[in-house]
Amino acid sequence: MALQFPESELILHKDGSVYHLGLRPEELANTIITVGDPARVNSVSKHFDEISVIKQHREFITHTGRIGNLPISVVSTGIGTDNIDIVLNELDALLNIDFETRMTKSKLTSARIIRIGTTGSLREDLPVDSIVKSAFAIGLDNLLHFYQRESTAKIDMLLKEFKAAVPKLPVMPYYSEADPELLENIGPEWRKGITLTCPGFYAPQGRILRYEATVDDILGQAGKWNYHDLEATNFEMETAGIYGLASLLGHKALSVSAVVANRIKQEFSKNAAKVVNDLISNVLDQISRIST
Repeated sequence: MALQFPESELILHKDGSVYHLGLRPEELANTIITVGDPARVNSVSKHFDEISVIKQHREFITHTGRIGNLPISVVSTGIGTDNIDIVLNELDALLNIDFETRMTKSKLTSARIIRIGTTGSLREDLPVDSIVKSAFAIGLDNLLHFYQRESTAKIDMLLKEFKAAVPKLPVMPYYSEADPELLENIGPEWRKGITLTCPGFYAPQGRILRYEATVDDILGQAGKWNYHDLEATNFEMETAGIYGLASLLGHKALSVSAVVANRIKQEFSKNAAKVVNDLISNVLDQISRIST
């Protein structure tokens, strides 16, 4: 028997928009770009042929429009998987819950969600100003542990190997993966790697300022880890949550990142804005191509 979602669980504003994103269902497309920085929304939507919706609530900015005949939205998530928990759940609610009846729709919609972000490289041969796409992610945060998920012997072994590679890791890592179709069709020339999603920017990523970290050399330990033909390539703060929740909710997700820092060589990009803008243009061109 289908249940209604009560007002305390699915919170809606008086205008029928969802609590954090401030969007109504008709204001969201099925192809969605996510960016962390709210200021980056304009950098995406300036490539749209038409913008029909501009909404902002808190740090969440959404522009919806079209590229050719493709309806598309861009949404800012802010930083971290705590924000991803909000954004992915509310995007799914907008697509798959009837806000009038507060019940799940009989026909569900699967969205394409592409994260365009920035990242720090863990490999000397993955230089600043290059692009990496995440074949799968290992979450060093705790978000997905609050959701029921099925594991496999292969995943359990992978995580066991990772924990052996980083033995003092103070958290229980989890695994989530990209949508295979998006991974194959977007950026076939870009390097594929294993992304480590961290719960912070400083000590969790091995940046030591005025303190001591619990993991002595997370850069060296994690950066040397391989799994079959894939290497641990980069640190960032959202991908594992996006992949995990997208999979649970029946959506397709891919994360692509501009490398703005090489942590091993201690270099930072002098052209970060250009690299990100070029990546945005490239991703939108490819999404339009595979959608025709």
